[in-house]
Amino acid sequence: MERQFLTFIALILFVFSGCQQNPINTEIKTNELASFDDSIDRVTSVPKNNEYKDIWEFMILNSDKTQYVIDSKTLSYMNNHLSDIDQFHDYLNDSYYFMYFVVQELKKKDLPLELALLPYIESNYDPFSISSSGAVGIWQFMPRTGNLYNLDRSWWNEDRHDPFKSTIAAVEYLDYLYKRFDKDIYHTLAAYNAGPSLLGRKIKKNQRKKLEIDFWSLDELPAQTKNYIPKFIALREVVFNSSNYGVNLPKIPNENVVVKIEIPGQIEVNTLSEYLEMKPELLYKLNAGYTKWASAPEDVSIFFIPIEKHYFFLESENPSAISNSINWISHEVQRGDSLWELAKKYDTEVSVIKQINYKNDNLLSIGSTLLIPLGKTESNKFIPYEMHIVSEGDTLWSIARKYNLEIRDITKMNSIDKNSYLKLGQQLSIGNKNIHRNIESKKRTILYSVKQGDNLFKISKLFDVSIESINKLNEFDNAVLMPGQVIKISIRAF
Repeated sequence: MERQFLTFIALILFVFSGCQQNPINTEIKTNELASFDDSIDRVTSVPKNNEYKDIWEFMILNSDKTQYVIDSKTLSYMNNHLSDIDQFHDYLNDSYYFMYFVVQELKKKDLPLELALLPYIESNYDPFSISSSGAVGIWQFMPRTGNLYNLDRSWWNEDRHDPFKSTIAAVEYLDYLYKRFDKDIYHTLAAYNAGPSLLGRKIKKNQRKKLEIDFWSLDELPAQTKNYIPKFIALREVVFNSSNYGVNLPKIPNENVVVKIEIPGQIEVNTLSEYLEMKPELLYKLNAGYTKWASAPEDVSIFFIPIEKHYFFLESENPSAISNSINWISHEVQRGDSLWELAKKYDTEVSVIKQINYKNDNLLSIGSTLLIPLGKTESNKFIPYEMHIVSEGDTLWSIARKYNLEIRDITKMNSIDKNSYLKLGQQLSIGNKNIHRNIESKKRTILYSVKQGDNLFKISKLFDVSIESINKLNEFDNAVLMPGQVIKISIRAF
């Protein structure tokens, strides 16, 4: 298909001044496209010794030399960005903690570095982002694609939310698409949005008709995909030629601004944030893969923290003191046990026991061991398993008083009636063979940033809480949620 190209002089000659930017007034007639040289061709010198002032300079000077096409739709997206330059600056700064990592992963695969702009379009670089279709994280992975790239999901974790694990997976996926579609950046972007199978069918259809197969020649693509490419090109043009448009890019260093730490055992997010003297919402953001109030119950917990907080782990005191603040019981299944009885006994839920123990059914095997999570606080110490041997003069009342228990605790633990007669030499459990009395229903309050399309019902299902609890905690009265609004959510520990 023949295409007419116009020299894109208006954009290059456009002069900007002051803090507020006027929209671009360039008019392009229908079906006319404008081409422009990649910004890297306009660079006159390259810093020596690989010294770059920030991540933007590194990205621009090492970017792909593809000649992108600017059409009227692309211009409209550019105008949207330039209509409020301060807001656009904040929008770009949302990648502060992640951009360097993303660029380095792309560089490893020798992929176009401007692909680091994709998460802006996908999620505004928000690790907590969830679309109405179920796509999750800064790269908006769907469950099936996430599974293909080993992004795991458990009761504790959702790797699609993890900004670092999901980036590694996304770059692997982009590398596959880039190679599959012969390093055509347009096809790669379209395939990321619409799926490689659909794009492949559209290309083959044009080949059978002996038509051009470039992105602009493909018919019947989803509307979202048709807009996806102009959105990307618009963002790239404004960022890569920011000085032409009066845009000051946010200062994002061309170096790590986060550091990975390892802490022995399991740890609560709030406990770690207090130790680091930082806001818990930032720690949640950097470690969004942890979907509960604590890391998973493993030998080592991995967290990403701002690099300026690393000194906390370089001091003489070992931060392992803040870990292992959660207790667990290994319950050996006995005859008559059921998930419902165990959930009631340990003040937890059947679904929690099943998820933690990777059970797909409700059947229990006698002699098997189940892992049961328990909250632990200073006022909730766990007594080692103990037996009381009934002596002369003992009563349930005196035994309860001796061990600081309730009579009903003793009767439940030993399956006896409160009016039962005790026998000399009788053994009574008074410790944590049955632990129900020691469970404290622990709760944590987290902060959640409302996403486009969210409502109270959707949020309540996401965090497994009631709408009433959200309303009460936030003092809502027929609240209308707005994107970006931060609300409190009280989640159960277990």
